[in-house]
Amino acid sequence: MSDGHQILNGIGVYAGTSHGRVAFVMPAPEADPDEGPCTDWEAGSAKIREAMQAVAEDLRNRRDLATDEKSKAVLAATAQLAADKGLIKSVDKKLKKGEGPTHAVCSAVEDYAVLLKKLGGYMAERVTDLHDVRDRTIARLRGLPAPGVPDIIEPVIIAAYDLAPAEAATLDPKLVMGILTEEGGPTSHTAILAAQLGIPCVVKISGLTEHVHDGGTVALDGGVGEVVVSPTETEIAELEERSRRRAAALAGSSGEGATRDGHHVALYANIGKEGDAERAAAFDLEGSGLFRTEFLFLGREEAPALEEQTDIYTAVLEAFGGRHVVVRTLDAGADKPLAFANQDKEENPALGIRGLRLGMRRTDLLDTQLQALANAYQKTHGDLWVMAPMVSTVDEAEWFAEKARGFGLPKVGVMVEVPAAAIRSSQILSEVDFCSIGTNDLAQYTMASDRLNGELAGLLSPWQPAVLRMIKFACEGGAATGKPVGVCGEAGGDPLMALVLTGLGVNSLSMAATKVNAVRAALHMHDLSTCQQMAAYALDARTAKDARAAVIALADPQLLDLL
Repeated sequence: MSDGHQILNGIGVYAGTSHGRVAFVMPAPEADPDEGPCTDWEAGSAKIREAMQAVAEDLRNRRDLATDEKSKAVLAATAQLAADKGLIKSVDKKLKKGEGPTHAVCSAVEDYAVLLKKLGGYMAERVTDLHDVRDRTIARLRGLPAPGVPDIIEPVIIAAYDLAPAEAATLDPKLVMGILTEEGGPTSHTAILAAQLGIPCVVKISGLTEHVHDGGTVALDGGVGEVVVSPTETEIAELEERSRRRAAALAGSSGEGATRDGHHVALYANIGKEGDAERAAAFDLEGSGLFRTEFLFLGREEAPALEEQTDIYTAVLEAFGGRHVVVRTLDAGADKPLAFANQDKEENPALGIRGLRLGMRRTDLLDTQLQALANAYQKTHGDLWVMAPMVSTVDEAEWFAEKARGFGLPKVGVMVEVPAAAIRSSQILSEVDFCSIGTNDLAQYTMASDRLNGELAGLLSPWQPAVLRMIKFACEGGAATGKPVGVCGEAGGDPLMALVLTGLGVNSLSMAATKVNAVRAALHMHDLSTCQQMAAYALDARTAKDARAAVIALADPQLLDLL
């Protein structure tokens, strides 16, 4: 490792600047190299089960200490993996073949990881969680310290080759000034959790573990994805000055989202649980543009009952008072399998029975959810809008609209996540009241690139002109039908991209609540015509890099302090 002055580049996933001492995450232990073959598989199995039970209990204790609902959900899901019966059975098979305990755990986990990766989507995201369970189990079996974040007693910047969501979920933003990882992507669980915690974060940093060491000093800029190793006093002063300018720019950010000349762009928060709603509602924003209800279903043996769903949806609507709330119906299927859905294994689940396609086959699940939403609406008379995920055709939009309206729901819409829906947006919007663009999936399907593959992060950028063209198609459909078009993907929380989206014709932006102030400030710096010019330049750009550069050239210089 080198501690000399270096400038490293990665992907900024949460804006902000900081500098300080680095604390490296404890590396994962390897299987015991001196371990002999298993001669008593039952004894080995009992030892491993005890270790995995201890890991599960530790994760549940971490869950109980977490204050954020999303963090609690991540820790609970990881604990569930540590108690997974299928994984334990796989370990037993390895032991019976003569593999030693730690080697059996490693090979069983890798077999399981292959299956999850093939499933794609949410289940592929669980591979990092699975590896975390493996590492903790091996550490217990070998009597070694648990891998992960060290005990922190003073402010530090956390660095790691990769950071398990279970670790990110328990970070204290009062002590963690930044997060740096060599792996990961902008839509990973860790990146999303960092944004929710308000911690500057840079991922996919080439050379991080080579050039940064534990106890060294770094400075980071989470907006542009830059990391300075062994920064000079001048560089630190420049970062601090930038932080002061950013604070000044954000100080006057309040009220409704609007361009400098008064063009309204509604600013909302993305939420996943009831607790998220309570926290987001405390921010100065106009409601929620995305309630990911799948978090209520995942990791359960049976679907939540009508009464439970009604209570949760009621609580969310009450948290926001009369403010706008957009609820996405169950976004699950082959890529986010449910134990109670009984879907057959698919060769390519990202292109399979997911979202509304599952809802159309399991109408019992969808009907219960829609009835619960209708009950919550009757109780609160809140500003409730309901939308279906993964809609591809006019027929699907019509089917969902008729069903949802049949339950008495006031506003019915669809997600635009596939090119087919963007291209045919005017026809689809003729059947519903609104649409919301999921930029993460739209980029994945437009660019034929797995959003979970960090090596393809460049292709998945919303700055890709082809992706922007798809967004433009959707906005043209909204203009033709007089229906509002929102964005609820991660792109909506980028202050620079927010200007382009506004120029393309997007009416609302939904993001992590912590990002609203910066986006609102960016809008206030520019008039609508400038946003439209930015959008035109970005659409005509040769590459994603060129598109972003063209927009920066047109932006108010003060905006750079918000990135």
